[in-house]
Amino acid sequence: MSKFYSVSFILIFILCALLPCCNDFGGGSTSDYDKVKDAVDNVRSSFEAGIGRNIPSLNLLIHTPNKNVLVSSASEEGTTITKDTYFRFASNTKNFTAAAILNMQEDGWLSIDSKITDIIPGSSIPYVPDTAEWGILNKSSITIKQLLQHSAGVYDVDNDPVPGCGGDPYVGYQLSLDASHQFTSTELVGEVTKNNLSYFIPGANHHYSNTGYTMLGEIIARVYTFRNGSSKTCTDYLKDYIYGSSAPVPLNIYFPNLASEVTLPSPFVSGRIFDGTKETVFTDQNMCAHVAEGNGYGTMNELDKYIRTLMKGENVLTSASIELMKNELSPGSTNYALGCMKVSIGYGHNGCIYGYLSYMLYDPIYDISFVIMMPFVDESNGITSLSVCMKALINAGHAARVALDIPGN
Repeated sequence: MSKFYSVSFILIFILCALLPCCNDFGGGSTSDYDKVKDAVDNVRSSFEAGIGRNIPSLNLLIHTPNKNVLVSSASEEGTTITKDTYFRFASNTKNFTAAAILNMQEDGWLSIDSKITDIIPGSSIPYVPDTAEWGILNKSSITIKQLLQHSAGVYDVDNDPVPGCGGDPYVGYQLSLDASHQFTSTELVGEVTKNNLSYFIPGANHHYSNTGYTMLGEIIARVYTFRNGSSKTCTDYLKDYIYGSSAPVPLNIYFPNLASEVTLPSPFVSGRIFDGTKETVFTDQNMCAHVAEGNGYGTMNELDKYIRTLMKGENVLTSASIELMKNELSPGSTNYALGCMKVSIGYGHNGCIYGYLSYMLYDPIYDISFVIMMPFVDESNGITSLSVCMKALINAGHAARVALDIPGN
């Protein structure tokens, strides 16, 4: 598999002048915009100097109690974006999945402390299928909470090599054979079962696993199907309860689950990956292998609306559930809880896929939210160069809050 397909597994181990695009965005004054723009420009210029090449753009939205400023910093060779530009926000999807699970718990539809082999409350149906394909190692010991924390030991067939795939992960290998392949959760989990793969005994450690979140997507679908009385998917639940028109805070985002749903709405920005030799541009992509773990797309404005209202208790979850999301830490991790990580500038998540890097974060102490995005990934030196990219995003967040004279880290 080309390393272009997905690098989101690395993120948990990392960290912890064109016309203004948006002078009239929210409540920030022109002076606020100029201060933040200068700060992000400086971060971008320093980053470009360090890697020896220009990037398409470095983009930041900072939202305080009385300011809402978005800047898009690009060199003369780059292209700025706006608050309405779509991009793939990758593993930020996991926070939406965690919100769905916790909302189901609030409604009494499940308990995150249940084993995945337990019966869905009120039914005779187990949380995950009782079939041969789902017979993974240690299955009867895994809890829903452990899947949320990445502490279940579930092997990740999206990011780590799988036998029979030429030394590559299964997802990338399959896409190399057929770019329009329709993946299913049973197929992906079946690769774990067939090859007897596991990282560790459930609850013993922490290892990022997209496949663990694939399993959570199946749990959401099965619980919602039982409660609704008709066949439902994870995407159906997210739309009905988390982001659609009937949700507490409707959002203009989407989570494609079909192999045919490859195109981003217009306007969109393409992702780019530099491998040390050439730069590859990504636009249309089959995302159905990433349901519940990395298939989401949206805009900076909509991601800010989501993470800010969620973490402030103004969205789908109660304050008690938000505290669980932030603080129920995974064994072996100091910063990852239930689909939520803590970094120096806030709580939330990050994402990296197909040349898109992003963070959505909220600082509850100073009531500040950030969405930071760069449609460029430097993979020329593996984890080391990717780490530099992710650090640039966090540096932009720090620089923006300093520019607005906001205290704290």
